[in-house]
Amino acid sequence: MKMQKKHPRKQLEKFSTIFTQLGLVLVLFVVYIAVEHETERKENIPISYGDELPETYKINEPLMAFTKEVPKVKANPVKRSQQPIVDLTKIEKVNNTYTITNVIDLPSTEVTPKIDINSLLVVEEDNIKDSDEPETMFSVQKAPVFKGCEGLNEAENRQCLENKIKQYVQRYFNAEIAQDLGMRSGKYSIYTQFLIDKNGDITDMKIRAPHAMLKKEVEKVITKIPSFTPGMKNDQPVKVRYTLPITFRVE
Repeated sequence: MKMQKKHPRKQLEKFSTIFTQLGLVLVLFVVYIAVEHETERKENIPISYGDELPETYKINEPLMAFTKEVPKVKANPVKRSQQPIVDLTKIEKVNNTYTITNVIDLPSTEVTPKIDINSLLVVEEDNIKDSDEPETMFSVQKAPVFKGCEGLNEAENRQCLENKIKQYVQRYFNAEIAQDLGMRSGKYSIYTQFLIDKNGDITDMKIRAPHAMLKKEVEKVITKIPSFTPGMKNDQPVKVRYTLPITFRVE
């Protein structure tokens, strides 16, 4: 007959429930003792300090009331203006028997004209010269008309003018000049301003560019823009100042 080997782990598993029950019993016993335990009550021991103090006190002195006198503010009396007293005994008598001959000097009925009407000059409207100062796109009544924008109303004409000029510049402006000049990569702007005169031609061109070669290129593009129909104000052709910003990027 072979002897079976006892494994200590299996034996511990058998006795684990017993150990658990014993632990619970022990805990309940300790709790019970703690609940039933009573401490001794210590009676209050009176402490005497010489003569015993009376339980009640009587105050025979009368109560004192504190009062504070508030000074009364006297209102300033309103001074009434005294009416002047007239002494009738000192009034001088005046002789009113004479008559007044002339009270007001009336002007004469004859009025001399201060302006000689015959000397005035009649100026005809055709001789009045209009101011030669240029108008802006906001002050002009009718904006200049770009070629191809004819027959539109004023709002459509202004939008067509702006679009046509932008398309023209984008088509003919050579932005590769900036790369040939060795400019750093980034965004650059060129500010252009010119006049559209009474004949519809571009004059008085002003350009501000980051390089002289770019300024020359913009000037070449602007001068090739076809003539406009001039702007109108009061049914008369006028000069119109136009501002054109050009923006390009160098990669």
